[in-house]
Amino acid sequence: MLKINTMKFNYLALGLLLFAFTTVSAQEYLRMIDDGTYRVSEIVEEAEAYFADKDKGRGSGYVQFKRWEYMAMRLQDENGYLPSIEQRIAQQQAYDQFLNETAGSRLPLNDNWQELGPVDWNATSGWNPGVGRITGFSVDANDNDHIIAGANTGGVWKSTDGGATWTPLNDYFSNLYVYSVTIDPNDSDTYYFGSYSGIIFKSTDAGGTWTQIADLSNSLINKILIHPTNPDLIFASSQNAGIYRTTDGGANWTQVISGNGYDVVFKPGDTQVVYAGSQAVWRSTDGGASFDLITGFNSGAKMFGVSADDPEVVYVLDADQNEFGDLYKSTDSGQTYTSLGHTNRNYFGYDTAGFDSGGQAPRDMAIAVNPTDVNEVHIAGVLTWRSLDGGVTMLCTSDWIPGAAASANIGYCHADVNILEFVGTTLFAGTDGGLFKATDTDNLNANYYEDLTTGMGIRQFYKIGISQTNDVIVTGGSQDNGTSFYTQANGWRDWLGADGMEGFVDKDNTNIMYGTTQYGRLYRTVNGGTSYAGLQEPGPGSGNWVSPFEQDPQAPNTIYVGYTSVYKSQNSGSSWTTISQNFGNDLDNMKIAPSDNNIIFAEVNGLVYRTADGGATTWDQVTSPGGFVNSIAIHPTDPDKIAVAVTTGAKVRISEDGGQSWSTLNANLPNFSALALTWDENPENGLYLGMDYGIYYIDDTFSEWQPFSTNLPNVIINELEINQADGMIYAGSYGRGLWVSPKYDATLAVQSFAANSGLAIYPNPAEDYFIIGMEEAGEMDIKVFDLNGRLVIYQPDQQTNGRHSVDVSALNPGMYFVRIGTAQGQFTERLLVK
Repeated sequence: MLKINTMKFNYLALGLLLFAFTTVSAQEYLRMIDDGTYRVSEIVEEAEAYFADKDKGRGSGYVQFKRWEYMAMRLQDENGYLPSIEQRIAQQQAYDQFLNETAGSRLPLNDNWQELGPVDWNATSGWNPGVGRITGFSVDANDNDHIIAGANTGGVWKSTDGGATWTPLNDYFSNLYVYSVTIDPNDSDTYYFGSYSGIIFKSTDAGGTWTQIADLSNSLINKILIHPTNPDLIFASSQNAGIYRTTDGGANWTQVISGNGYDVVFKPGDTQVVYAGSQAVWRSTDGGASFDLITGFNSGAKMFGVSADDPEVVYVLDADQNEFGDLYKSTDSGQTYTSLGHTNRNYFGYDTAGFDSGGQAPRDMAIAVNPTDVNEVHIAGVLTWRSLDGGVTMLCTSDWIPGAAASANIGYCHADVNILEFVGTTLFAGTDGGLFKATDTDNLNANYYEDLTTGMGIRQFYKIGISQTNDVIVTGGSQDNGTSFYTQANGWRDWLGADGMEGFVDKDNTNIMYGTTQYGRLYRTVNGGTSYAGLQEPGPGSGNWVSPFEQDPQAPNTIYVGYTSVYKSQNSGSSWTTISQNFGNDLDNMKIAPSDNNIIFAEVNGLVYRTADGGATTWDQVTSPGGFVNSIAIHPTDPDKIAVAVTTGAKVRISEDGGQSWSTLNANLPNFSALALTWDENPENGLYLGMDYGIYYIDDTFSEWQPFSTNLPNVIINELEINQADGMIYAGSYGRGLWVSPKYDATLAVQSFAANSGLAIYPNPAEDYFIIGMEEAGEMDIKVFDLNGRLVIYQPDQQTNGRHSVDVSALNPGMYFVRIGTAQGQFTERLLVK
């Protein structure tokens, strides 16, 4: 048996946080991603070669690769690798330590981020509405109203009322990438979540704080199974690295199955029998200490369905590469199996009759059997299916388009089902659009599924666009859940489906909005999202996964899109004119100078081009700022003043001369990925930077970047935009939706600093508790850090009438930092615990 060390020393593939791969030996790029020792560019080259002569349509895996590529290119480090969890955690803790130690000498700013959602969906013309991607959930065996759920890049969430309301648990933890979650059936306050790179975290205080307990592999942890009566016996399934087992609560792990790991299940009523699925079927009779191979299956992914109604029956759901393979049944506790004869069908595609091709297994692949009826079997891929006769016949129970589902009198469940599970007789489905449940699984109708996701702010925004009006309108494009728009009066509405990308609100008429889907397909609504129309495509081919799409800051009805060339339309997209040379590859970025619409910058593969005549002549290549460019920001009044966010150690590069020369502006920035930039119109030349951890501000009055992240989760920030009309800055995050804060105001910052003097902490030193005293009643977030920057106590949204007590009896004696966030700013104080 292989004993697993708790440390890894190579670069790990952060790319697996975005999706799970099908195991196909020919797809070498998948192995390279898991291996963690290859540069992003090397993986992209290998993947493009693999797909060069293949169909790239739905179910081919190409879309999943492009999603990975987009984020991987943005998150790569200066050497072209993806940082590991350990690197990010260490950097986050070091920066928190720095913030705590320098709090007394640093002027608190007036940042106060508030969440704007979306936390539900409201389809107007969107065709696949949902809140966000759920990759795992767990229901408390002792209280079915107690649920935790994992969002792909949005952390762990908790409900104690059956999903009516939700609370985020690890917004300020250093890792929000979640693939599986589990509540210990022996202790309802003990949670686990599995992340990418074989990492498992544990909380013993119902999600208040988290500790890493395992570092098993280079692949994501897609399932954590705890023995129903022995909390020290735990299994972990790692997507492309096998099945692991611990008998001491996670201190030591043994790899019991190598290769892939897709599923592990106890036999109902007999935990000595364990079924495990890799690219093969396995069975154990000694509690999972060893496994026997069950032959007769192909090499696709395997998952299991069992029922307490008849523990001898075992179903195996089998994949054929990324499509449905077959469904098998055993009546002798998994010793022998019989095919149920579905090899001519594909239940993993989009067709509700099951006759199309394609699928996304094992990413979208699941099975569940009713614990009170062994003949009721549910399986899922893109859609969900049900059998009432022991798997012999299958009927589709959902469609991924609400109108089509209603017309067919079946349920609406968001496409791409990651997990199915029965809790009692209620069926839960975790999908790319949220968490759904069916409470009456016999009765198929248009209301078959209920969405439980309302209240979770887990949208993965690629891009946002805002109006310059006091009643702000925001449109945002997101992974898997299309394009939605926000108004203060009506909240959120969904107006486009697919993967939503760049979009903007028309500067002259806020009823007009523009949006894009994958590869630069263009759309427009002229009636506030009630309906939409596709725009004339500007030229041959298509654009990048996220194509640059901009509105002219001055001329009406004028828009631009970047493919391999830049195209301009002066009639809102009805016709197009080419205004640049062919740059050879699809553009990554494009920006128009707000003060001079003749000056436009475009970037492709780190090369930056500029036109000063609106594209009338050939664009000039300017000096390269170095590295892959994630964002371009042009100063609002000086068209030659440019800031770019790059993937090198420079982080932010500034040009004062239109790109002829560059200087580095990274003073005191943490070593995270620089992703989004925007200039303010203030006289001090204020500049905001969004990273994968935090938002930062600098202007001419500061020599270093200032943290501008009060109340903001540790989530990836993909875009920043300022509405000068309402004085607010908006952040589109990849995993926690849209956030808003007042932009920096030096006068307010001074007032906040004075207001903080009304806070006090006593007794100090403390023994069992300390008290926070405030001059006025209000709400506060309380965080306690140790000297290494590790968060050890977190109490969000605490209401106080001027006095609040914090229990520190569980802390070891020593020095700590208490950071208190209020609406007026942040206050940090040292605390000695005796």
